[in-house]
Amino acid sequence: MTTTKLCSTIIPTIGRTSLSTAVQSVLAQGLGSNDFEIIIVNDSVKPLPNNADWQGLDNITIIDTNKRNRSVARNVGAAASRGRYLHFLDDDDWMMPGAFDALLHVAEGSHADWVYGAFRMVDNSGATVAKLFPNEAGNCSIQMMAWEWLPLQASLITSDAFFAVDGFASLQSLGGGFEDVHLSRQISLFYNMARTEKIVATIRIGDVSSTTNYITMFDQNRHSREKTIETPQAFQRLIASAKAAPALSNYWFGKVIYYYMASMKWQLQNRHFFRAASRGAHMLAGFALAGSRQLSADFWRGVIRPHYPRMGLAIQEAGANHLYANTRQAMNMTDTKSKR
Repeated sequence: MTTTKLCSTIIPTIGRTSLSTAVQSVLAQGLGSNDFEIIIVNDSVKPLPNNADWQGLDNITIIDTNKRNRSVARNVGAAASRGRYLHFLDDDDWMMPGAFDALLHVAEGSHADWVYGAFRMVDNSGATVAKLFPNEAGNCSIQMMAWEWLPLQASLITSDAFFAVDGFASLQSLGGGFEDVHLSRQISLFYNMARTEKIVATIRIGDVSSTTNYITMFDQNRHSREKTIETPQAFQRLIASAKAAPALSNYWFGKVIYYYMASMKWQLQNRHFFRAASRGAHMLAGFALAGSRQLSADFWRGVIRPHYPRMGLAIQEAGANHLYANTRQAMNMTDTKSKR
């Protein structure tokens, strides 16, 4: 792919009226029109209303994918892009003023292949639920494995890194979703990350009018973890990531073992005995490499207990669990039916 632009923003849309707000927030970033492009991928079955001034701009392209799903739509947009950095924005989210300047400053200074900023989560009315300031940097593979979400909306990814991992995995291969988290896991196995503390994006959360299937998200997470662990260099990269986090190194070392132990159990349950043996061998290698870390309570906390990602904790602390009431109701109904 020839990169003739500095940045390409890809916006898959299902025809929400908020699309114009998302587009305008990118246009207002202050970059020269020759430095960036916006690729809108219309994944609805209807043409977009032709009533917005931005639709006639030379650096905006509209592509129709006709309800193929958001993963396909994003990959189609990326394939048509010409930017050195790729930015994926949803049609119901928007960028904050000065976001691209902050992200590009970090990108050019760090040479990281995934740069991100802080972000604000809002409900359907636009009211702030929480502001999150992630602090991962460098080799972040163990944190990505632990589901510490770095939103695409708040990130720039080099096109080289994106295409090197073959872009977004199909939703089917991940059990129906989790493609954004999976992308961060795949890229973190090969490339480093960097951050800015500036809030760069506003992201709507909740399950109302969302295309995300939250009901099966734990199964999606399992599919993604298994695919990530299967990557040949995953173990070495995860161990190196744990070592690279001095303040929490013991804990993250324990989490590496936790995920291989969980994978071994899963593979045994599915009668994949050779894979289970491989996972067990890596688990034992993790214990051997841990050495004196095994004397730490943090290490055993990582080995034994599940990890609770910051986004879920922030939503809980904000008293915003009601934003996922439909998901909880559907999950409860599924559990009830399974017990009959």
